Amino acid sequence: MNQSYDQKLKADLDALRAAGTFKHLRHVTTPMRAEVDMEEAGRTIVLSSNNYLGLADNPRVVEAGIRGLQKYGAGTASVRFICGTFDIHRDLEREIAHFLGTENALTYVSCWTANEGLIPTIAGAGCAILSDELNHASIIDGCRLASQAQRLRFKHSDMADLEAKLAGLAAGMTKFIISDGVFSMEGDLARLPEIVALAKRYNGVTIVDDSHGTGVMGATGRGTVEHYGLTGQIDIITGTLGKALGGAAGGFVAGSENLVQTLIQRSRTQLFSNALPATVACSALAAIEELQSQPQLLEKQRENVRYFREGLTALGYQPLPGESAIIPIIVGETSFAIKLSELLLHKGVFVTGFGFPVVPEGTARIRVQMSAGLEREQLDRALLAFEQVGTELGLLPVRSH
Repeated sequence: MNQSYDQKLKADLDALRAAGTFKHLRHVTTPMRAEVDMEEAGRTIVLSSNNYLGLADNPRVVEAGIRGLQKYGAGTASVRFICGTFDIHRDLEREIAHFLGTENALTYVSCWTANEGLIPTIAGAGCAILSDELNHASIIDGCRLASQAQRLRFKHSDMADLEAKLAGLAAGMTKFIISDGVFSMEGDLARLPEIVALAKRYNGVTIVDDSHGTGVMGATGRGTVEHYGLTGQIDIITGTLGKALGGAAGGFVAGSENLVQTLIQRSRTQLFSNALPATVACSALAAIEELQSQPQLLEKQRENVRYFREGLTALGYQPLPGESAIIPIIVGETSFAIKLSELLLHKGVFVTGFGFPVVPEGTARIRVQMSAGLEREQLDRALLAFEQVGTELGLLPVRSH
């Protein structure tokens, strides 16, 4: 390693440590579930996982992956268009399309590569991209790669700003309106009915990344689109298999047959990256089947959200409002959020603090993510830890018991 450059890296890291914003990796030694064993902290309650339905260690989901590993081997050893497409990919993609109400779907190794493979493929010269300013980093990077398109950001969920930008574009341009379905750091929902109305008025193409909504929102867990009764009215849906749907890995793009075939021909992250491992595809397919056959998972997850939100509010915290499984608590400075998360970990609660550059400066937060796998007793223990740590740090008034 070039020594002068390595010393520069060290200086940058030392600055992060001095500011109290250095991120530490925690090492989990058990399957991801409501409580895990961690090398640094022992047994901990997990409130920071994307395992929204508790399916990451579901016996049927795990067994499906084991059978897939035995049948198909460890990996695909190829990209899709050469020899890396297995029949389980087709089966999973058909099920995703059926689940979301689209003509077809295409899997990727992550939703990050799905967004980076989608956006620059479809948005070229003569196109405009209008992206919510709080969209996920994968959308932001995907837009950056679409260098031939005109790229505009509209204020978060500000429909007047979105319409003003749409109205300022030439009538003949192809206009892509891109939004998260559930915003990962705020926990709020996109205003999809109004976005759809504007898309119809200005002949726009709607794209929704529903990674935090798929398997969580909607009457049957089909996502934010279903939540709003808009099935069939969103042109393109991207999402992940690494959250509610088993938590392993993988992403997808769902839309028309012509869209999927275009991505197969031209999407660079599809053409130059190995296919999703078949064992992961097997687990994801089983997770979708579990979601559809076990509606009580959704009911429990939503009851857990309600209970924990009410508990935090009763203690004196002010979580941001929202209907999703994400419960953010703004605390201000990044170092304070990290300190809060460290103290909670010492109390046996694993929840992550987020600060700049993940969120704007001065809005650092603790992000609670609620799982159906959590039991009431675990939630009560977590609330007690929040009370103790919040009081210690002066976030909450001292209570007499």
